[in-house]
Amino acid sequence: MRIAPFIGRFIGLLLAAAVLATSAVATPFAVQVGESRLALDAPPGFSDVQMTGSPRLLELAEALTSASNRILLFALEDADVRRFNVGDTPVLRRYVIAVTPKGLESARVNLTTFQRMAADSLRELGSAPPADSTYRSYLDGQPRGRPSLLAELRRDQDTISVLQGMRLPDPQQQRPREPQYMVSTTTLMLIRGKALNVALYSTYGSDADVDWIRATTERWVQEIQQLNLR
Repeated sequence: MRIAPFIGRFIGLLLAAAVLATSAVATPFAVQVGESRLALDAPPGFSDVQMTGSPRLLELAEALTSASNRILLFALEDADVRRFNVGDTPVLRRYVIAVTPKGLESARVNLTTFQRMAADSLRELGSAPPADSTYRSYLDGQPRGRPSLLAELRRDQDTISVLQGMRLPDPQQQRPREPQYMVSTTTLMLIRGKALNVALYSTYGSDADVDWIRATTERWVQEIQQLNLR
């Protein structure tokens, strides 16, 4: 259940999104993972687009995660779904994905196994920047196109959430352009004996984007947990 997405491949795919043929509705739905039936929902303002069958959309989703994971949900902002429907190019400013490890779908994941997997995944990210470091100045000093750990948002026995960020690669052009940044959150969850990895992505233009992704992550994780208590 790797955290680091395949950013290089995804950046190229952002420019090649195809027209969405049918609309998607953001409502809770059930997904079978091994013997467990899990309830999922996209955050408010997003719609799951997997059922459209669009090859381009599937490529976009697959670029965000390892091939060893099964994608359970991939959602775009409702405004982007509308753009797809009328043949316009989506902005793809924000999007979300939920996956589970294929190799563990038939297994009952206990707390010890989950915590070991989470520790291994977090170790790959390294350490967070100093508390007095601003995110943008910190990301300017990191390799372009590679996510870096910015903060730990939550650490419970069965839920671990982190904030990441990166500066996008500079374009190959003569004219200088303002640096472009992205922020994302990754939350590892143990739900009904299954390991889930849910992630949100957003462009990073101001502190408001960081505030949005923190608050939306918290609400989304709580909603998934509540849905699976029923």
